[in-house]
Amino acid sequence: MAGKVRWGILATGWIAELFVKDLQQHGHTMTAVGSRSQHAANEFAVKFGIARAHPSYEALCADPEVDAIYVATPHPMHAENAKLALSHGKHVLVEKAFTVNASEAQEVVD
Repeated sequence: MAGKVRWGILATGWIAELFVKDLQQHGHTMTAVGSRSQHAANEFAVKFGIARAHPSYEALCADPEVDAIYVATPHPMHAENAKLALSHGKHVLVEKAFTVNASEAQEVVD
């Protein structure tokens, strides 16, 4: 991955807003956002000047214009969402808690 990372934001809650604001303050560009609904994805994209809005997490992860996914869902969903992004060959950033237990963490790593 040469040059700037093309970020995809998985979910549109408050933690996603904080992450995007922080990255934008440091010159990063968000490429796409994915949500459980097209409406929520569109609203988030407009608010933060993100060009691509996807109606599902699957669609975001399948986007060839995205290099890395920031997982902004609640903790119990981290493992499932990280595995989805990894299955599409994306780099993944998941904050604490990475997963809710050791067996989930091992599944993601494997």
